[in-house]
Amino acid sequence: MQRLQDRVAVVTGGGSGIGLATVRRFAAEGAKVVVADIDTAATEVAAEVGGLYVKVDVTDEEQVRALFQTAVDTYGGLDIAFNNAGISPPEDDSILTTGLEAWRRVQEVNLTSVYLCSKYAIEHMLERGKGSVINTASFVAVMGAATSQISYTASKGGVLSMSRELGVQFARKGIRVNALCPGPVNTPLLRELFAKDPERAARRLVHVPVGRFAEPEEIAAAVAFLASDDASFITASQFMVDGGIAGAYVTPL
Repeated sequence: MQRLQDRVAVVTGGGSGIGLATVRRFAAEGAKVVVADIDTAATEVAAEVGGLYVKVDVTDEEQVRALFQTAVDTYGGLDIAFNNAGISPPEDDSILTTGLEAWRRVQEVNLTSVYLCSKYAIEHMLERGKGSVINTASFVAVMGAATSQISYTASKGGVLSMSRELGVQFARKGIRVNALCPGPVNTPLLRELFAKDPERAARRLVHVPVGRFAEPEEIAAAVAFLASDDASFITASQFMVDGGIAGAYVTPL
């Protein structure tokens, strides 16, 4: 199904994990994809899908502005922005142990970057009178985490609130803005985090009714839906893709 035929999409954090899976899904559905990542290895991802790689530090306003301008200059416009880049460093833990430097770094990468990407994406989408912005939040934006990552959780709550407000503000301009809220996903970031602490991983998994972590491709399918006209009446939403976590009181054995 070519739901995104000839649409122009920018994916930040497109070199790995959810971003990589979404780049591939967007391309499979006919989109022209700009793969944005600070890691130049993402060049290979862009080549794989016949897209364009742009190296970008998503916390740098000028680089973000240039990213979206490059997409428009190359492909003639902008239809989709998947603002997905984020970090979850080990030094972000309990509020009692997380230092201010770690707090600020996570806020910059996870929240300020989404502010910047949304700002410059929406500017271009207004020219077309339509567009879909999908911002990666998390299930921890709507409920307390079993294992604390205080700055990560706060940043994702900010992404959710900002996405909701933008969705309301620009709804009558034809621009939809939604917050994607994944549960734990089998990505390099999560594997690295939990390899250092198997007990922490087991504690997370017991809260997932489905009994496993999501695969990146499952999250990418949700992103593709939100990007497409199939989601034309969905905006300002918290789109949960969490294996039932938010709906569970206890999980079955």
